[in-house]
Amino acid sequence: MSAADYNDTAELRKKLGKELERMRVLIIDRHSSARNSLRAILSTLDISAIHNAGTTTEVLRQVKAYDFDVIFADYILDDGRDGQQLLEELRQNHLIPLSTVYMLVTAERSYQNVVAVAELAPDDYLIKPFTAEQLQARLIKALYKKRFFERVFRHLDNGAFTDALAACEALLGTDEHFLYDILRFKGEILNALGRHEEAKAVYQQVLDHAVVPWARMGLAIALRGLDDLAEAENIGCALIDDFPEYLAAYDFVASVREEMGRLAEAQETLLKAAAISPNNSTRQRVVGDVAVRNNALDVAERAYGKVLERHRGSSLRVIDDYTNLTRVMLDRGHTEGARKVTQELRRDWRGNPQGELAALVMDSLCANQAGEPAKARQALEKALAMHEEIQAGQDGGGKYPLSQKIAVDLAHACLAAGDEASAQGILGKVAAENHEDRGMIAQIQGVFAKTGKEESGQALLAKVGREIVELNNRGVLAARGGDLEAAARMLIEAAERVPNLQFLVNASKAIFTLLARKGWNEDMAARGLRYLQLALAKDARNSKVVSARELYYQAARKYGIEVTSPGNRGPGAN
Repeated sequence: MSAADYNDTAELRKKLGKELERMRVLIIDRHSSARNSLRAILSTLDISAIHNAGTTTEVLRQVKAYDFDVIFADYILDDGRDGQQLLEELRQNHLIPLSTVYMLVTAERSYQNVVAVAELAPDDYLIKPFTAEQLQARLIKALYKKRFFERVFRHLDNGAFTDALAACEALLGTDEHFLYDILRFKGEILNALGRHEEAKAVYQQVLDHAVVPWARMGLAIALRGLDDLAEAENIGCALIDDFPEYLAAYDFVASVREEMGRLAEAQETLLKAAAISPNNSTRQRVVGDVAVRNNALDVAERAYGKVLERHRGSSLRVIDDYTNLTRVMLDRGHTEGARKVTQELRRDWRGNPQGELAALVMDSLCANQAGEPAKARQALEKALAMHEEIQAGQDGGGKYPLSQKIAVDLAHACLAAGDEASAQGILGKVAAENHEDRGMIAQIQGVFAKTGKEESGQALLAKVGREIVELNNRGVLAARGGDLEAAARMLIEAAERVPNLQFLVNASKAIFTLLARKGWNEDMAARGLRYLQLALAKDARNSKVVSARELYYQAARKYGIEVTSPGNRGPGAN
């Protein structure tokens, strides 16, 4: 199809055939008059399955009940949130697939500001006021593009990266209008698979013909994957200079600087992006985390406060948002403020065991700081009992996974009350399960420092490090020696004892490699899939996790086993 054909609305509508009549559409707007007006326009396109939502609560109810082909969302929503944030919420919670067209409706006077800070880009923008012809042209082009990439999106939604890559390859040469889109998906998938040298070549191919920000960003990510941090940082910085509103570049540069140990520079970079887009809660949370490690507690308190404020009433809120803010307030000596946040936590998460545990832990820490040891001990005893119940529930497949940060806070309360044995047990487990997480290890070190136990902390972390190396080496050496059964057995033992990302990935890879070579076994496959799901929960974008998932798909398909998608967020979701 030529570019001229793509710009011909009548030709595109003809190609879509009867699809418009079968589509289900959701209109999101606070004002019923605006919803009715848009509904009338859509009716002229033969679309009859049209749903309405005046509140974000109603939106969430509808997307859980129906699969929508198209969503029109007004930029200004009912509860202080905007259509951009709603898209973030829907994508993060996997409530809409990549094939759903999401169009943002915004006033002309605010269009530039909206686009400038757009971080999870919608498929298009409708600028008010608009005509029926303008809506038709935009909608049909967006739908045609979705249909063109249908197979790619389906594989990405299922987490099948290798299949998505093959689908991209098959599209090359079929439509010149979408060439760069195909190459963009291809580069993102290659980076996700850890095939950074190939991704680098794809992005360089694009940059040889066009200077586009996303290709420079993809090249920087590939270079980082190849451990060329200095050059990756240089490209990221140049991207910021040339495109100061391309906010992903700030996040990338900050993460590279953090990896290089330059926390102050990482914090400064993140704050620049946060100033441009203050409503991005994910970034504000990272600002808070980096600022804590950088001992910039005033910056951390402001960032965590914005996260909590932004997520009030949202399905994106998490218990850690409350405890992050409470912890920093206590570190700054703001005990009363910390108690108010804890009261809010108890109210908002009543009936949730983890929420109630977090409130008890914070009660203990607040009481301890206020010089009330009896109250601190009373709250701690209740927290320890609840912690034991939650752990027992997890072992039995309970639905309330324990936040690692809350576990560290519980250990802090134990140390403050003089119960070092309990603290050591809790912190040893958390350190082992998160030994690659710089932020978590820093929080553990901070707890030991605050309670005057630095030497004990250093000894504990060193011991954990030695045990992890020893456990991992046994299984890896067996695998290298060709003894797949022994390797799987040892790595399973390691994953059961210490379910950290490294062991979970290695154990799942060992299991699916063994199954591919020796034959399918339902029990073993279920175990491997469980490890894979736990690894995805820790870091779904980690290339090692992605490669483990690909091994699962390959082994299952070899024996004609229907695959169960263990995670469905891939490149292109942004």
